[in-house]
Amino acid sequence: METRTERDFLGEKAIPRGALWGVHTARALENFGRPGRRVPEPMIRAYGFVKKAAIEMNAELGFLGREEAGALSLACEEMIRGELSEWIVVEALQGGAGTSLNMNVNEVLCNRALQLMGREPGDYEAIHPLDTVNMHQSTNDTYPTALRVAAMFELARLEGAVTSLLESFQEAEKRFAAHGKVGRTQLQDAVPITLGREMGAYAEAFARDRWRIFKCRERIRVVNLGGTAIGTGVTAPRRYVFGVVEKLRQLTSLPLSRSENLVEATQNQDVLVEVAGILKALAADLVKVGNDLRLLASGPRAGLGEIALQPVQEGSSIMPGKVNPVLPEYAVQAGMAAFGFEAMIAHAVSAGNLELNAFLPLACWALLSMIEVLARACEKLAECVRRMEARSETMERYLRESTAAAVLLVSKLGHERASEIALDAVRRGVSLEEAVLASGEVSKEEWEAMLSPQRLNALGERESPPRPRGSERSGG
Repeated sequence: METRTERDFLGEKAIPRGALWGVHTARALENFGRPGRRVPEPMIRAYGFVKKAAIEMNAELGFLGREEAGALSLACEEMIRGELSEWIVVEALQGGAGTSLNMNVNEVLCNRALQLMGREPGDYEAIHPLDTVNMHQSTNDTYPTALRVAAMFELARLEGAVTSLLESFQEAEKRFAAHGKVGRTQLQDAVPITLGREMGAYAEAFARDRWRIFKCRERIRVVNLGGTAIGTGVTAPRRYVFGVVEKLRQLTSLPLSRSENLVEATQNQDVLVEVAGILKALAADLVKVGNDLRLLASGPRAGLGEIALQPVQEGSSIMPGKVNPVLPEYAVQAGMAAFGFEAMIAHAVSAGNLELNAFLPLACWALLSMIEVLARACEKLAECVRRMEARSETMERYLRESTAAAVLLVSKLGHERASEIALDAVRRGVSLEEAVLASGEVSKEEWEAMLSPQRLNALGERESPPRPRGSERSGG
């Protein structure tokens, strides 16, 4: 393999001749190995935006010539489009607060720009990874800024996925509005409800999650770009410090703003914990709703079997005809994974010292992984819900046989008499409906009206004159 020689203050290093990365990346590969966890793609693209903003600002201020700035800007655009991602080869988890990634990005952009200028990689007389690409920057302001840019883009994707999911449940609410069923508490028969109202409740939960995601984007939009090493802006001209974030804002079309206290914004990363905590609410909803769908679809002949999920793959390597609710199971596991990512972020953020957090790479990987797994789960669960069907006959049979509908008798007959009728059904082994009609106190028409979708979808009951109590009560 042909090589070129590059140098850093530790000495010389042989680099593959055509590689777009250089000596600093080579050191990281020696120290941390080839990626077991790749740098998230959104982080790489976000770094392209951050570097492009810095390059354009430095060019505008006269620190970069037209040719070098133009070539570097084109290289940044390629990185933003994902065309240089194969050259970002460092492990996502790395020592140095993200320096390995920043240097990998600097070297790739530098060497790609050299190629665009008709030069060979490693010809650093024309453009240098540190003196040119990293001019007026530090890992300590570019890495946290790139993380926030990446998170904001990914949160927009997540918001769209949650919107799709809540809309799928809203559609299910309408589709199943006329399907009466047994409602359950503590996994026991409770009171009648409709399948549509259950679906509408899920939609409401995910509507709150969509609002929460919007608030996440508000929390994370403040960046420390321009603060360089520890937030004092050392080595950076004041005009650069005050202008580079606005340049980044224009390039990304994101509502970014420069922190009023760059030292604080460099030192503390607690906002990442806040965002992860907010997203944990979505994870909890995915676990709860995913498990509910599994319960409702259980069996289908020896379980609840009230809904049917579209079969998408065989469920067993040994049991013929078995089909599992794999998409709800996927959503549940995604929520569980998100709980773990949230804990990682809290640990990483709390471990920072003094002016910098050395463990930001873990927080970065965990946060972007958390958002990605939640978005994918919402997208897949939405597909599942749209193809879900109601098993009307099963729900109808449960509703008429279960004592859950006895609560509908309370307003007319009182709690004690309703309990007696329910107990009679249990003792004789007949459906509640049979026991109700046998009592002679409720007509067939009245009973059907009580079980109608209109009644079950109503909020509360029509007011009627108070029923006589005690010795004044008439009838059986």
